[in-house]
Amino acid sequence: MSQQQRAALDAALRNAPQQPDATLDERRAGFARIIARELPAGARTTPATLGGRPALELDVPGAGGPGVLLYLHGGGFVLGSDATHTGLAAQVAVRAGVPAVLPDYRLAPEHPFPAAVDDALAAYRELLDRGTSPAGTVLAGDSAGAALVVAALLAARRDGLPMPAAAFLMSPFADLTLSGDSIDALADADPLFSRAGLQEYVTAYLAGHDPAHALASPALADLRGLPPLLIQVGAHEVLLDDAVRLAARAGAADVDATLEIVAGVPHVFQNRFGQLDEADAALDRAGRFLAGHLAGSVVTAG
Repeated sequence: MSQQQRAALDAALRNAPQQPDATLDERRAGFARIIARELPAGARTTPATLGGRPALELDVPGAGGPGVLLYLHGGGFVLGSDATHTGLAAQVAVRAGVPAVLPDYRLAPEHPFPAAVDDALAAYRELLDRGTSPAGTVLAGDSAGAALVVAALLAARRDGLPMPAAAFLMSPFADLTLSGDSIDALADADPLFSRAGLQEYVTAYLAGHDPAHALASPALADLRGLPPLLIQVGAHEVLLDDAVRLAARAGAADVDATLEIVAGVPHVFQNRFGQLDEADAALDRAGRFLAGHLAGSVVTAG
C-alpha cells in the first residue's frame, strides 16, 4: 500500500471544483467526466438492448471462457450511465475472464424508485430468457449500482428466478434510511460525501417511498437465498456501515459473504486502478472471487 498515493487521492478529491448551482444535466455531465476511465487495450463496446433498455455489451481481452458479467453503474440513482462505467466494468470483466453487459437503467428524479430496480431485474431476467446459465452469470456494481445488484437479486428471489453464481459489491449505498453511525463518525475522513449530500440522492430517488423498503435499503432486508457476495469498502467513507451491516445481514441469513475493508481509501476507490495500488489489488481479488464461482457454460438460444 502507498500512503503517498492515498494522500494524493484524498487531496485531489477535497480540492475538486464544486458546482453548487449546477443544473441536473450539468451535474450528470460533470460526473461523467470525473468517473469515466479508459478501456483496456483490445476491449470494445457494442450498443445493445437488455430488459427493454439501452445497454452496452463489453468484450474484453481474455474473455474466452463461458460466463457473463452483468454490471450496474453507480451515481446515487441520479447520475451515471452505461457509458460512464465501462472502464471500471472492463477491469472487473478482464479479471473475471468474461464479457460484460451494462444496462442503462432509468434514473431519478425523472424515474423514481422502483424504476431502477425494475430495470435491473428485467436485465437479469432477459439474460436468463436468452438461455444464459445462471451458474455462468455474475453480477457487480458500485455504490448505488451495488445496492441495485442486491435489490435485483431480492426481486429475482421474489419472482422465483434462479440466483447467479456470485455478486461483487463496491461501496454499496444500501441503507437509504441513513441510519449508519459512520455517516456522522466519518464525516471528516470522507472527502466526497456528507449526510446532506446523501439525503439529496435519497429524496430524489425515493420520491416519498419508504426508505426502509427492502428493495430500497437491502442492508436492512432478509437476504436468505442470495448467492455468495464479495463486499469491498473504504475505511474513509461515510457509507462504511452500509457495507458492514449488509455483510452482517448476509451472514445472519446463512449467505456466504466476504467483507473487505481497505484502510485509508474513499468511496469506490477501485475506479482509481492504475493510480492506486489498493485499487488494483482489490480488483484482482474480485476477479479471482468471480472466476472462482463461475461454473457451467453459457448457452445462448438461437
